Amino acid sequence: MPAVARSSSPLLYRIEPADLHGHRFAVTLRIQRPQRQQRVSLPVWIPGSYLVREFARHLSPITATQGRQPVAVVPLDKSTWEVACHDRASLTLQYEVYAFDTSVRAAFLDARRGFFNGTSVFLSVAGQEQQPHRVQLARGPRGWRVATALPAVQTDADGWGEYEAPDYDALVDHPVEMGDFWQGEFTVRGVRHVFVVAGAPADLDGQRLLDDTRRICEAQIGFWHGRRKPDFGRYVFMLNAVEDGYGGLEHRQSTALICSRKDLPRTGRPVNKDAYTTLLGLISHEYFHTWNVKRLKPTEFAPYDYTRENHTRMLWFFEGFTSYYDDQFLLRTGLVDAPTYLKLLAKTVNLVQATPGRAVYSAGQASFDAWTRYYRPDENTANATVNYYTKGALIGLCLDLALRSLPPVAERQPTLDGVMARLWQLRRPITAEDVAQSLQDEAEQGPPAWAQADAPPHLTGWAAVLHAWTEGTAELPLQAALQAMGVKWLSQPAPVAQRLGVRLAESQGQLKVQAVMRGSAAERAGLSAGDEWLALDAWRVRRTDDVQQWHDATREQAVLVARDGHVLPLTLPAIGTANGAMLVGLECMPAVQLPSRVASCRLAWLKV
Repeated sequence: MPAVARSSSPLLYRIEPADLHGHRFAVTLRIQRPQRQQRVSLPVWIPGSYLVREFARHLSPITATQGRQPVAVVPLDKSTWEVACHDRASLTLQYEVYAFDTSVRAAFLDARRGFFNGTSVFLSVAGQEQQPHRVQLARGPRGWRVATALPAVQTDADGWGEYEAPDYDALVDHPVEMGDFWQGEFTVRGVRHVFVVAGAPADLDGQRLLDDTRRICEAQIGFWHGRRKPDFGRYVFMLNAVEDGYGGLEHRQSTALICSRKDLPRTGRPVNKDAYTTLLGLISHEYFHTWNVKRLKPTEFAPYDYTRENHTRMLWFFEGFTSYYDDQFLLRTGLVDAPTYLKLLAKTVNLVQATPGRAVYSAGQASFDAWTRYYRPDENTANATVNYYTKGALIGLCLDLALRSLPPVAERQPTLDGVMARLWQLRRPITAEDVAQSLQDEAEQGPPAWAQADAPPHLTGWAAVLHAWTEGTAELPLQAALQAMGVKWLSQPAPVAQRLGVRLAESQGQLKVQAVMRGSAAERAGLSAGDEWLALDAWRVRRTDDVQQWHDATREQAVLVARDGHVLPLTLPAIGTANGAMLVGLECMPAVQLPSRVASCRLAWLKV
């Protein structure tokens, strides 16, 4: 393994895409002034993705030398090692990282591209976490370039060379993309935004992607900073376009994204509107995180502890409110119109309504248990918890509409935007109590009657509402909130599988039961996850449409399933034509039918 170059930096990493076909990065770490018993460790998780991922499992055995003398490396636990140094001379550690995780959370390397997050490759040096950390990126294959928001020290035109972070937190908060990628850029408020797309099709309409992203960035910088310049001068979007995929992970000055190639705009081709809107929503979501969770943090994340789970009950705010605002910014920038926005909002409502777990698990509990429930889903997840993204987004919606429905205060209309601004101005990590106080300060009056809810006796006003909605399991007043803004709530029967309370998957001519909802007709019939549904009333079923065709809600029906090699007869109870799950649709009431204040409030919210 090549030696690390000379440098006066107290900590110097050299990372090389050494084995493309073996998917291995070679890493050398030189510690200029080690402790006599020097400990090093690798994070077990990455901020923004709340699961212990055990990144150390991908490290090869670590070797250590001082000068030409080998030094013993002793493992202390699953991700911590101790090196007994001979003296205080510089210490060099060498290891390899297996990199074949195609997600945005870890590291990847093959003959086409390389990517890594620092939490997967950079050992933390105990006692020196606050020291500057320098990184040398060794040149990759011909034609490859580098994209990263890490501050450059000395690099060539393709980005290979030296970078430096002020501390370990910053080091692991700047992912690196390598390869022959498409690249474009734009500037907003003096901030240079670089957008790279790995796996881009030859006919990518890059200009449209840049133009639409610029509109989102302009609006969000204005939201957080007004006319002031942000505290960063460069931001990098890293999008990996694949055959089929979706996801993102936020960082302080960048984001890593995955999308399906078919979701991208293409020159000379009609865009898939729904798919492209979903991609823009992802971009909006991750960019909003630049502030909401990367700078405005829960107290539990200050500082991060990379050795274990970092529990917080506030993911309903940091992920949920971000999920409310991501589509809001598509609306505010004109990237979607009001009917499309209401369609997106109705989708969120229906996702929550289809989750029985909302009646037994609060958004605060779901936030705290994200590590063991949300990120480890199984066939019972929908019954056992609620999604803090979607439930949190609806909490944000209800709070925003509750504030907007209040009379103005000194010619200022209370809004959730104002609450976010107040929290931002605190310039410190926040608690749920801070959110409640900011709601009260923004409103300067009590919540509207439809928003009031049961809460512990010591809580009143907005604090009581927030506690009830985030720590309780009662239904949110969605209909009342939307009606107060002149939005009509429409209901229609859901597809038969949802009305029966069963989630089905079609595969190779088989219809498999994926999950059964608590208290549903499917549960009462005895259906279980893993069953193959063979027949309904003696009719063979292979697709969800077959169940739709042969189901009769007015009577009991015979069901055949295959389970563990046995064919079992079951009886599906009647659910009635007026019962079962309903799908929600949303549409604007005609403005002429609304009181002038309601019409003006809706105009400000929906931009119609």
